[in-house]
Amino acid sequence: MRPTAYLINTSRGPIVDQAALIAALQDGRIAGAGLDVFETEPLAPDSPLVGLDNVVLTPHTASFADETFRVMFRRVGAEAARALRGQMPNTPVNPQIRPHLPWLTTG
Repeated sequence: MRPTAYLINTSRGPIVDQAALIAALQDGRIAGAGLDVFETEPLAPDSPLVGLDNVVLTPHTASFADETFRVMFRRVGAEAARALRGQMPNTPVNPQIRPHLPWLTTG
């Protein structure tokens, strides 16, 4: 990354090597970071990230906005409706159960 770059991670903490990120931030190899997730959650209060002035930290709450909730509730309702119609949800957490649910349709 360029020295003017900002790393933003709102995905999953372990996809970023946190020790390498801390070193890059401390050495000025990148300009800053915005983190909503961490390798280990919750973030330890003594983490070096807490004391860096070029880092914005949020406690895994960056997505909490009115529009986010509206979309989330719509999607949950749509997935529940699919299940009630006998259809497999689009985004099941455990898709491996499909063969054990013979009443599900393919649609």
